[in-house]
Amino acid sequence: MSESSGPQEAVTGPDGVPISQEEIADIVAPDREIAVSEGEPLVQLDELTVQFGGLTALDHVTFDIKRGEILGLIGPNGAGKTTCFNAMTGVYKPSSGNVTMEGVSLLGKKRHAITRAGIARTFQNIRLFGEMTALENVVVGLDARHRTSVPGAIFRTPRHVREERESIDRGMALLEFVGIADQATSPSRSLPYGYQRRLEIARALATEPKLLCLDEPAAGFNPAEKQELMQLIRQIRDDGYTVLLIEHDMKLVMGVTDRIVVLEFGRKIAEGAPQQIQQDPAVIAAYLGVEEDEDDDGVA
Repeated sequence: MSESSGPQEAVTGPDGVPISQEEIADIVAPDREIAVSEGEPLVQLDELTVQFGGLTALDHVTFDIKRGEILGLIGPNGAGKTTCFNAMTGVYKPSSGNVTMEGVSLLGKKRHAITRAGIARTFQNIRLFGEMTALENVVVGLDARHRTSVPGAIFRTPRHVREERESIDRGMALLEFVGIADQATSPSRSLPYGYQRRLEIARALATEPKLLCLDEPAAGFNPAEKQELMQLIRQIRDDGYTVLLIEHDMKLVMGVTDRIVVLEFGRKIAEGAPQQIQQDPAVIAAYLGVEEDEDDDGVA
């Protein structure tokens, strides 16, 4: 890690015995079903439209996200990428169309219900609890799967005590998974920027999602940090998660995704493998070729 302050301590189980890398995934999400058929649609957007007054931010967008893939969602600023995320996760109410997960519509569901259904996300602007430690931030995410009632928490019933202990173990495993276990007791506001990004990913993974949505996770990263992020995203996918990625860095997108959807002015203009997208004339004109054209024409 480019920002590492020293060697990381090994994650240990309740008995104090070090846990192997192979065991970490089981601790992170013991109840998550990963024995699924890769390539089948997990989430489907059907003619999804989002309007704000007279402005159409998303215009009849249709695509699916397949199990086990890393799907990139790209486009110029204002193309509707984050609006798409927000419509999928319950932040915005679509004007028309539908979003389904495993055949069940997500429209009308509250954000916490969508999280429980299996969609988690990060944000362009980091949203951590600054005064909480890194571990406490992850435990907040784990609360989404807890079954303890409020009275149970107040009176510290056996179930609450058990879930609390499991949360600490799983929280530490998640911090190890994203590479910052040695920062578990550090307040999140004091962490380097790159570590805060990784912590936000760990907190999202704590909800045991089937789909992890990353909104510009490489923003502000240097080249070395971007390479490390690519490795982490691949590791997340290899552990059984499906990933939807919004990112402006084309080298990162082309290097890590299996398939790409391109938006422009709220409409889908292309979809395909990275090699196809790089050669698509509409994409080159709308996005990938803008910088080169400006340089050739001498326009700032």
